[in-house]
Amino acid sequence: MDRLSRRILAIVILFVLVVAGVLVVRTQAVRMEPVGPQPSSADLSIKDVDLQEQYGGTSWQLTADQGAVFERERRTTLRNIRVRVEHRDQTWTIVGQEGDYFQDTRDVELRGNVVLTSADGLRLETSVLRWKGAERRLWTDAPVRLYQDGTVVDGSGLDVRMAEEATTIQGRVRATFADESGR
Repeated sequence: MDRLSRRILAIVILFVLVVAGVLVVRTQAVRMEPVGPQPSSADLSIKDVDLQEQYGGTSWQLTADQGAVFERERRTTLRNIRVRVEHRDQTWTIVGQEGDYFQDTRDVELRGNVVLTSADGLRLETSVLRWKGAERRLWTDAPVRLYQDGTVVDGSGLDVRMAEEATTIQGRVRATFADESGR
């Protein structure tokens, strides 16, 4: 589980950097594209979001069908989100149906079929996943399922504390381990 904690820590840190960078770039450099009748009171609407950036040994790409910036609330919403992060020899993909980025606190919440996968086979599934930047904490109170190498772990929540490098699967935990033949 220590290896899992480190992977989740790396994934979360890269994810927060990606989302923060995307939102800063988008709110400063995007022109409003007409998409028909304005369905919300957003200050800025974005259609077909596609952002890419490289820094250090990390590159990322964020795509979303729609984005909406709410300046008074200091919040940006995204719909049908896909983030791909590459860091040296590791790759992660995070998808969700919708999400919010809170500009003042840099907190992030993804909702709706949230799935995080890594190139080495780690897969995390939940319905809500939150990042609290000030506490360096990733968590959900929703049921969570982790898969890797034939092992499946189910719980009623997840709490990852980056500073302590600690990962806790909450509630009544059920784990299923495959033998070496994959059964």
